[in-house]
Amino acid sequence: MKRQAFLFAFALGACSLWAQQASVSGPDSQLKVEVSVEAGNPFYSVTYKGKTILEKSPLGFVSNVGDFSKGMTYVGQKTRSVKENYRMDRIKQSEVEYHANELTVTLQNADKRPMDVTFRVSDNDIAFRYEMPRYGETGSIVIEKEMTGFDFPAQTTVFLTPQSDPMIGWKRTKPSYEEEYITDAPLTTRSQYGHGFTFPGLFHIGDNGWALVSETGVDAKYCASHLSDATTEGLFTIAFPMPEENNGNGTVAPGLALPGATPWRTVTVGDNLKPIVETTVPWDVVKPRFNSEHDYKYGKGTWSWIVWQDASINYDDQMRFIDLSSAMGFQYILVDCGWDVNIGYDRMEKLVEYANSKNVDVFLWYSSSGYWNDIVQSPTNQMDSPIERKQAMKWLKEIGVKGIKVDFFGGDKQETMRLYEAILSDADDYGLMVIFHGCTLPRGWERMYPNYVGSEAVLASENLVFNQHFDDMEAFNACLHPFIRNTVGCMEFGGTFLNKRYNRTNDGGTTRKTTDVFQLATAVLFQNPIQNFAITPNNLTDAPQPALDFLKEVPTTWDETVFIDGYPGKYCVLARRHADKWYVAGINAQKEPLKLTLNLPMLQKGDKVSYYSDSKDRSLQMKQMEIKKAEEVKVTIQSEGGIILVK
Repeated sequence: MKRQAFLFAFALGACSLWAQQASVSGPDSQLKVEVSVEAGNPFYSVTYKGKTILEKSPLGFVSNVGDFSKGMTYVGQKTRSVKENYRMDRIKQSEVEYHANELTVTLQNADKRPMDVTFRVSDNDIAFRYEMPRYGETGSIVIEKEMTGFDFPAQTTVFLTPQSDPMIGWKRTKPSYEEEYITDAPLTTRSQYGHGFTFPGLFHIGDNGWALVSETGVDAKYCASHLSDATTEGLFTIAFPMPEENNGNGTVAPGLALPGATPWRTVTVGDNLKPIVETTVPWDVVKPRFNSEHDYKYGKGTWSWIVWQDASINYDDQMRFIDLSSAMGFQYILVDCGWDVNIGYDRMEKLVEYANSKNVDVFLWYSSSGYWNDIVQSPTNQMDSPIERKQAMKWLKEIGVKGIKVDFFGGDKQETMRLYEAILSDADDYGLMVIFHGCTLPRGWERMYPNYVGSEAVLASENLVFNQHFDDMEAFNACLHPFIRNTVGCMEFGGTFLNKRYNRTNDGGTTRKTTDVFQLATAVLFQNPIQNFAITPNNLTDAPQPALDFLKEVPTTWDETVFIDGYPGKYCVLARRHADKWYVAGINAQKEPLKLTLNLPMLQKGDKVSYYSDSKDRSLQMKQMEIKKAEEVKVTIQSEGGIILVK
């Protein structure tokens, strides 16, 4: 027992009083964090398998009750082992075993006020945050600036998307996490707008490995943050929202009651991309904010707006899309903006009745507000007001609506985080699920809020309809999301088109460049518990029958996710399991066909699989294939095409 205790203490690291430092390693001892105080400045650094991931990076913050970034002294440390098993029905893995070693370092500022920095380190993930006690009569704190940094080695290249200017874009609704990525760019590349980059950020540290940086656990008690532009030395720091966000309403600096804690900042590390794609750290370190008495049902839906646009928000067209959902065996229809005017409240009750008679349930669209943007799409000015919000939700429950899509949020300030949480809390009181669009990145929300079912926060499917440039770039962007955006949270993309052209009659508008199999593959690659697919009624007769049959069967929730192969922006192959059924999906963004030999440990020799692929003329072909060697499954993915194996 004494030897075991010694080894555990050694793995966690020991405090050296004269050096003022401590360290903690993950359970397998490969991932290591070192914390130090030098000349009063706190730092941490990260190595993986002995290679540098983060060089000495700053810690601390400045607040209205003191400066906790300089003049700091090391007071002490405590350690513990964290083991938790939990179940989730809306993320990439349903049964999660989280094992980590925790180090809490207590630091003291020049005014003798303490602050803890807590690190949790698992085999491939780091999560850390600041924890503050009550300071005598001082029971609240405003964090004016964070010094928290991520200092990458010079050889690092970046995969990042910029934080946009505030109050720009459609009806002055940005930022909404819908900008284009830079990929494999030099470490110190400046962001497009000069405001840094949104979470998550992917970093390739050359031969040293990969790192994904994000945050989780953001709720009404803090703002959402992002990364600054890098300094000339490659240091990124935590940046708060801009004053102009939310039309200038609300403060930039978050306020906390004491004792209190900041959100967790996370770093996922590996010598390959597998730990990045498979990470569960956004949910490992958070807890449910409330329990629900409701049993929410996930599944697939149709929505007319994505292809047929505003003119389709009328009673007759919505009946056609209800019939489409019913014919496909889908569970939902999403009725988008303008329904209150074009259909009306009385006729909406009848439309919900009709949908229910077809075994289809309904989601309805709402604007988040009107006072921080110029939105004209309605209903507006209901979700931001507690009184109007509860009245609307009471009516929604009475007529049998099952969920809402809330759009056009105003930024990342704490004020907006309070609104997200208030909508989710009130909606659960009325048994309503919630989808967010025109919004921020979800940060652990699947575990925190039982009725949360997805956020857009990505350059999503509507852009394919609006501008041919995004169709030309579709395959490239789709090969980024499984490695970056969708690794840390649900992604309500709203894709899987089977139309060749994006207009009502499938003969005009922008042109799809990707194949049908590519589109089907994204139904597996893009994870969201409710998938609103972009199919239209004409697809029942003009789309290949194997494509329709696949969409009827593909699940939207997963028990296991396994990264198989890929490189961000080039190609991606993932395997996902639902119950005892495996789906292996791959897409190729490159200009030439891609020949791969895949190792698929979830298959065995002699297994019969359904194999979907593109012929040389880019048409869908499906055949039954017998697995000869599971560790050597040969496939060819056409340019802007896809493959799927189903067992």
